[in-house]
Amino acid sequence: MVKTIFSFLNKEVRGLHEAAYLLGFSAILSQILALVRDRLLAYSFGAGHELDIYYAAFRIPDLIFVSIGSIVSISVLVPFLIEKINKSEKEGKSFIDSTFSLFFILIIVASVLVYIFIPYLASKVFPGFIDSKTLSHLISLSRILLLSPILLGISNFLASITQVHNRFFIYAISPLLYNVGIIFGIIFLYPFFGLLGLGWGVVLGALMHLLIQVPFAISKGLFPRLSFNIDFASIRKVMTLSLPRTLTLSSNQIATFFLIGMASVMTAGSISIFSFSFNLQSVPLSIIGVSYASAVFPALARLFSSGNRDKFIEQMIVSARHIIFLSTPLMVLFVVLRAQIVRVILGAGNFNWSDTRLTAAALAIFSISVVPQGLLMLFVRAYYSKGDTKKPLVINLVSSTLIVVLGYYFITIFNKFPTFHYFTEELFKVSGLSGSVVLMLPLAYSIGVLVNTALHWIAFHKEFKNFTKKISSAIYQSFSASIIMGYVAYIFLNIFDKVFDINTFLGIFSQGLFSGLIGIIVGIIILKLLKSHELSEIWKTLHAKIWKAQVIAPEKEVL
Repeated sequence: MVKTIFSFLNKEVRGLHEAAYLLGFSAILSQILALVRDRLLAYSFGAGHELDIYYAAFRIPDLIFVSIGSIVSISVLVPFLIEKINKSEKEGKSFIDSTFSLFFILIIVASVLVYIFIPYLASKVFPGFIDSKTLSHLISLSRILLLSPILLGISNFLASITQVHNRFFIYAISPLLYNVGIIFGIIFLYPFFGLLGLGWGVVLGALMHLLIQVPFAISKGLFPRLSFNIDFASIRKVMTLSLPRTLTLSSNQIATFFLIGMASVMTAGSISIFSFSFNLQSVPLSIIGVSYASAVFPALARLFSSGNRDKFIEQMIVSARHIIFLSTPLMVLFVVLRAQIVRVILGAGNFNWSDTRLTAAALAIFSISVVPQGLLMLFVRAYYSKGDTKKPLVINLVSSTLIVVLGYYFITIFNKFPTFHYFTEELFKVSGLSGSVVLMLPLAYSIGVLVNTALHWIAFHKEFKNFTKKISSAIYQSFSASIIMGYVAYIFLNIFDKVFDINTFLGIFSQGLFSGLIGIIVGIIILKLLKSHELSEIWKTLHAKIWKAQVIAPEKEVL
C-alpha cells in the first residue's frame, strides 16, 4: 500500500495544462482547508485584538522567509539545477550540497538574531501594540513562528528538485499538509496552550510540508547534506540571481509590513479584517495564477536556455490567455457575491455582522487585483527563466513604495475629507461602521498591484512585440462574458432573496450558490457563442482525464 502511494506521488506529469490543472485541483483542496482554518479562527476569535496579535506575529518570520528563503526558491534554483544535472548527476549533487549549506547557515543565523532582537523590532513595526501584555504575547508567538521559515525554506529547496523532475503530485500535496497542521493547532493545541498553541500548529504544518518532499529527494540520491566545502563559484552565480529576487520579494513584504503597521493603530480587529479579506482574494489567485505560473516555469527555463525563443513566447501567450480567461470571471463573481462569500465562510461564532460587512467590502477591493496578480506571477517567472532579475526588482520597488505612500495618503484623506469618507462608505455599504478606514489599505494594495502589472506588461511587450496582440481576444471574450455573468448573478441575488431565508446559513449559501451557477452558465453560453479557444482547450484537457497522465520512465526524462 505504501509502495503504491509513493509510486503515485512520484509520477511525472506531461503537458502545461495537465500540470496546471493538477496544481489547480490541489490548490482548490488546499484553499478549502485554508477556508476551514479561517472559519475556525473567525468563529473562535472574531475580528478582534487577540487575532490581530496572531496575524501580526507572522510578519517578521515571513520577512525572513522571503529574503533568506529566496536563495533556495524554485524560481531561482530550477534553471541552475537543470544546467548542472544535465552535465552530470555528480555535479548536480555537489551544487545542491553547496547551496543548501549556505542557505542553512544564513537562515539559522538570521533566525537567532531576530529571536534576540524581536522585542525591539516588534515595538517598532507594530506601534499599536505598545501595552506590555499585548507586546509579550506578540513576542512569544513570533519566536515560535521563527521555526516556520527554516522548515519551509528547506521544503522549498527540496521542491526545486521535484519540479525539475516534473513531480507535481508531491509539490501539490505539501500545501494541504501545511493547512492540516494549522487546523490541528486551532482545534487541539489552542485549548491547552492559548495563542502559543496556534503557533505550534503552524510549525507542525511547516514540518509536514517539508517531510512530504524528503522521500523523492532521497530516492534520486539528491537529498542535500550540510558541507563546509562550498563551491563559491557556483554560489556566486546563484547569489547574483537571487539577491535581486530577494529584494523584489522583500519590497512587497515590507509594503505589507507598513500596511499591517498602519492597521495596528486602527480599531481593534483591523489587522484581522485585512488578513481575512486578503486570504479570501488569494483563493482564485492560488488556484489559477500560481498553478499556471508554477507549471510553466520549468518549461520556460528549458526553452530559453536552449534558445527556443518562439516556443518560449508561445508558452507565455498560452499561460497568459488562460490566466485571464479563468481569473476574470472569478474576479467578477467575488465582487458581486462578496457578502455571501464572507457570511458563508466566516460568518459564525464571534465573527459579527460588522466584521462581515467590513471584510466583504475589503474583499471587493482586493478582488480588483486578482487578474493582475496572476499575470504578475507569470511575468516575474518569465524574467527569472531568462536570468533577468533587474526589471522585476526595479518595478517591484516602485510599486511597493507606491503602495505604502498610497496607504498613508488614503488614510489621511479618509480622515480629513468627509466627502471622500462618506462616498467610500456608501459605495461599499459600510456606512456608520467603526473602523471603515481599514478599507484604505486594500485600496492602496490593489492600485499598487495594478501599476506593477502594467509596468511588467509594457516591459515584456517591448521585448516580445506580438505578446499583447496574441492575447487581446482572450481579454475581450473573458471580460465581456464576465460582465454579463456578473450582471445575471446580481439579478438572481435579488430574486433568490425572496426565495431563501438569508438569515440562515443554508439560505445565504443557497442564494449565493444558485446565483453564481446561473451566472456561470450564462457566461459559458456567451463564451461558446464567441467561439472561445480557451473554453475548447479546457474541455479537451479535462476530457483527457489528467489524473491518468502518462508516466514517463526516469531513464527517458528530458530535462
